[in-house]
Amino acid sequence: MKSNPLHITLKTSNLEIGYQDKNGIKSIAEKINIEVQASELIAVIGINGIGKSTLLRSISGIQKPISGSIEIENKNLQELSDLQRAARISLVLTNQPISKNLSVFELIALGRQPYTNWLGKLSKNDAEKIENAIVLTSIKSLKDRKCYELSDGQLQRVLIARAIAQDTPIIILDEPTTHLDMYHKAYVVKLLKKLAKQTQKTIIFASHEINLAIQICDKIILMQPDKCQINTPENLISTRAFQDLFPKDLIHFDKISRAFRIKNED
Repeated sequence: MKSNPLHITLKTSNLEIGYQDKNGIKSIAEKINIEVQASELIAVIGINGIGKSTLLRSISGIQKPISGSIEIENKNLQELSDLQRAARISLVLTNQPISKNLSVFELIALGRQPYTNWLGKLSKNDAEKIENAIVLTSIKSLKDRKCYELSDGQLQRVLIARAIAQDTPIIILDEPTTHLDMYHKAYVVKLLKKLAKQTQKTIIFASHEINLAIQICDKIILMQPDKCQINTPENLISTRAFQDLFPKDLIHFDKISRAFRIKNED
């Protein structure tokens, strides 16, 4: 898809992703060519095991790709130091280890680590970034609570606030709606959409909530066994890209309702 290069925050060229196992390098997906822009909310969707998390780990710099290139704001990702990557990409992982004895404020303040001095002392600017993240995610009432006192939905909002406080052009989340009920799944995705527009950040998240992603996201990265493509939900629907995502014996995509539905028995 063509876009204004001045606003491109992430670009991949002929990217091949995979991992090393006892039998050597195993390729999961290849020929991944995507461009994303500021202020966009983008979902990565596909069946289990297709490589969604591997893609996120690769574009965030945690996992080295097999081949191809990844550019963050026109800089080659592999040439950036850990500190430089932390100033460009915030990462929220599923079940990531955190100390739940921290207060909400303390956990959000960890997002400022790439910018604090060696003592970890918060500057006035750091404090302002933290307070702004708290306001943007509507968690002021939780500010002084311990993280072990929070529900799953509240903790997810705190982790998103930490990513906002890190103040990077790109935020990446791996399945941020896991363990949440339907209401809170919708709440989190709508919050991400609002934050992308208000902060002009690129927000990319992997999700199994495909119907929700189709309704809310600006673009979708659709991963399938034979290809990976990025487009708006509308264009993916019009090109029938969702039709073969799942086996047709149980689930089908209904173009009129713009949703996947379970087939009823005749």
